[in-house]
Amino acid sequence: MRSIWRTLDRDLARDIGLVCVADGVVGVSFGAIAVSSGFPLWLPMLLSLVVFAGAAQFMFIGIVASGGNPVAAVLAGLLVNTRHVPFGFAVGDVLGGGWARRIAGSHLMIDETVAFALAQRDTERRRAAYWACGVGLFLSWNVGVVLGAFGGTAVSDTAVLGLDAAFPAVLLALLLPSLREPATRRAALVGVAIALVTAPFLPAGLPVLLALAGVLAGLGSGGRTKRTEVAGR
Repeated sequence: MRSIWRTLDRDLARDIGLVCVADGVVGVSFGAIAVSSGFPLWLPMLLSLVVFAGAAQFMFIGIVASGGNPVAAVLAGLLVNTRHVPFGFAVGDVLGGGWARRIAGSHLMIDETVAFALAQRDTERRRAAYWACGVGLFLSWNVGVVLGAFGGTAVSDTAVLGLDAAFPAVLLALLLPSLREPATRRAALVGVAIALVTAPFLPAGLPVLLALAGVLAGLGSGGRTKRTEVAGR
């Protein structure tokens, strides 16, 4: 592990540090939203330690806080995190050999750690970037959640600070970078349409699960795009 930290250069360490600071700020908002929405103080902290996946955690809190079924909230979070399956194939070589190291590395596998690892030119730098980013984000996220959770106990109304709007804003911010892809835009639009149509008639949480059917539209369009490109060649 010591050799991993020595491999980091100043620019890479700076970039990872900036991402950790930003992630900590989002963690503060998550902790504050969870507690001020009526959840016990320990719940956002436990979620952050065990789940450690911002989008899934925000989705769980948002669905349950709006009256949705906790089972539906868990299923929605699991579906959101299915993107980690291809992540594992992409960065499996940086996790190391032992089972304990692989379990710990898998727990730190989030969008940022994978992105930093894949951006490096050789295996040693990929491994250093992955572990440095993963450990840094885990610490900054959990510290932020603790600070936000204790701060949220002093806020009786989330509308006072606009915390009720932070949940959809954060999810939108997580989604925006991926909307550059036409297939992703199509999937998002189909999902939004499904959620808007079904929301007046179904219990809270179910429209979100049904909206994930938009992924099928994205997969279908992605396949058509690839076939068109092949035909064009």
